[in-house]
Formats: sequence, structure tokens, C-alpha cells
Amino acid sequence: MFKNRNIYILFLFFSYTFLNAQIDDKKVTHDFELEIETEYRYFINDSKFQGQQEHFPSIAILPEYSLQWNKGYESLNFTGFLRVDKDDKRTHWDIRELYYQKAKNKWELSIGLKKVFWGVTESNHLVDIINQTDAVESFDGEDKLGQPMIQFTWTTDKFGSFDFYYLPYHRKRTFAGEKGRLRFPVIIDKDDVGYESNAKEWRQDAAFRWSHYFGDFDVGLTHFYGNGREPLFTFDSLGNINAFYPTINQTGLDLQITHNAFLWKFESIYRTSKAQDFFALVAGLEYTFSNIDGNGLDIGLLGEYLYDERDELALNALQNDIFFGSRIALNDTQNTSLLIGGIKDLENSSTIFSIEASRRIGNSLKVEIEGRIFNNIDKNEFILSNFREDTFLKLSVSKFF
Repeated sequence: MFKNRNIYILFLFFSYTFLNAQIDDKKVTHDFELEIETEYRYFINDSKFQGQQEHFPSIAILPEYSLQWNKGYESLNFTGFLRVDKDDKRTHWDIRELYYQKAKNKWELSIGLKKVFWGVTESNHLVDIINQTDAVESFDGEDKLGQPMIQFTWTTDKFGSFDFYYLPYHRKRTFAGEKGRLRFPVIIDKDDVGYESNAKEWRQDAAFRWSHYFGDFDVGLTHFYGNGREPLFTFDSLGNINAFYPTINQTGLDLQITHNAFLWKFESIYRTSKAQDFFALVAGLEYTFSNIDGNGLDIGLLGEYLYDERDELALNALQNDIFFGSRIALNDTQNTSLLIGGIKDLENSSTIFSIEASRRIGNSLKVEIEGRIFNNIDKNEFILSNFREDTFLKLSVSKFF
């Protein structure tokens, strides 16, 4: 996953931090958690491409460990991930997080592999660009790979928070293998994806975020400069797919307004590169009916509009669409929740329906159900036309230790 020198550096860093923490055992606290997940994905339709299969059982292991000292102002945090799946490309492991963090007065410093999330909208997180997407783990792009970084945060009372990121290494996106679903007709090997930059994955990237609140308004302004997280696809005369990571500048804005039961949400980006310049936005709202009939039931209604100037070349396939959905939370002791929705293309017949539900069983079990239905996908859709037969249902059961 990383070159040998990266593993060596991480090992030295881990050892140094751990040994220093042991100076006074009485002031050190430890916490370890382990999640073991069994998962089964079933693709309802016959495959579109040769070699693809319908049934995908898998198992995942997710350990978490944290060590704190100096009254909690210093810590070492680790989150691992391992999945074994029928699709050899989906069988993978990752260090989601392994970083040292120190907080003092109004600043905070993090060094190591970490996950950082930006954004407020439901259907598409345009401004979220720090981490690479774990594309074989989930269709919705919510799962991310750990990103090597140095993050420095400075918080002020009057001017908000300022985050500075130094990103010394770029992680490549993995795509499904021959047996896997949700893939292109040509198997894409991540090691065959090139870079615009001569430094390739070792290009030194940087990012910045400013965030603040003004009454009901929460606002964030971001900028990223470096290797893009989305590969750019091109075609040769033989119809083969070629891909490379362009060097980009991306400026983003996210805004959320909270007013009574309404949440007004907005994200937009403007990205420039030698290959392409484009603008994209997501705008919408969420209204929540709270504690219906005094039983703790919350029902939220969601609606968003999505626009992307890349049109059919948008890797997320969301170029002129509307999202509609509902979030239901029972607020019971089992933490039962349900999210249902759909995305409709305004220019053709393409529609994607989704459902996500979860519920705890006892103190250590959790059941989750996920479904994606690809309905009337237009053959002219560059991305989605490859997934038109990939409607699936997924059931997972997690055990926590």
C-alpha cells in the first residue's frame, strides 16, 4: 500500500510516541474497540459484462485503539480496516487513521494518517476532497482511505477556525475487479492510472479551510491545490479507457442555515486544471417533524438540486439532477433509523433509488440493510450506463467487542 520508507517512518513515529507516553503510566489511558462485520451483497440482474457475478459474501475487521495522556491534550489514535471479499479488488486493507494529536490553548496539531470530512449536503459532498474515496467499499463514496497529512488548526473567538493541511502523498482509487460489479467494461488497474505531475504520487499538496458561524449561519471556505482525487478518463482510437490524475486548484464553499425545523444547505466548487475547468453545486433543504405524537419519532424530508458543468463526463454522474428523500429516526434504545431517497436526472429517464436502514440488537450487535436500484438508466450516460444492471441489496451484521 505504501512504499517501505513510509512504513518505516510510521513505525518509528508510533514507537517514539508510545515510549514517551509510558513515562508515567498513571497518567495514560487506553481504549480498544473491535468490530467484526459479516456482509452479503446480492445483485438482482444478470451481469452486463463477462466474468461478473451476483453473490458476494464478505467479512470485515475494524479495530480501533486510542491512547491519551497529558490530561487528554495529547493522544495517539488508530483505526484499521480489512475486508475479504469474492472480488479480489475488494479484498483490501487500509490504515484509516494512525495519527498523533496535540491540543494546547487555541491550536491543535495532528501528524499521521487521518480522515477529514468537509461538507453539509446529503446527496453529494462536493467540497470533501482531502481523502481518497474507497470506491470498492461503497457506491455512495462515503468510505474514505486514510490520508497522510500534517494538520494545524487555529481557533479564534471572533474570526472562526483556520485549518492548514500539508499532504505529502497521494492515494490512488481502486476499482472493481473482473468478478466485481459497479465497474467499467475494461478492468482498470489503479497502478496503470498515471499523473499529470512528474512527481506522481509524491507531489506535495496543500489545502486550507476557514469555518465560522454567524447566528443561524455556518459557513466554510476551502481551497485545495495538488493531485486531484478523481481520475480523468479519456479514450483512445481502439476504445480503451485511459485515466490519469490531473493537478488541480479547487475552491469550495459550504453553507448551512438553521432556522426552526429547517436546515438550508449549499455546497459549490470551482475546479481548474490544464485538462478542464468546471463549476458544480448542490443546494437544498431538510425539514424535520420532531417528536411526533410525543413518542420520540423524528421524520425529516429532504430535497436537493445537483449541477455539474462536466455533464456526462462527471465521475459522480450527477450533472443536472434532483434528490428527494426522507430520514426517519425512532430515537429508541435500539437506535433504529431509516433513510430512503432517489436521484432523478432532469434530462433523461435515469433514476437511482436508495434505502439505508440500521438497528442495534442488544448491546453488541448491529444490523444494517442497504439497497440501490438503477432504473431506466439512459444508454448515453457515460458513467451510469455501465451500472444499469447492478441493482443490489446488501445485508450486514456487526459484532462489537
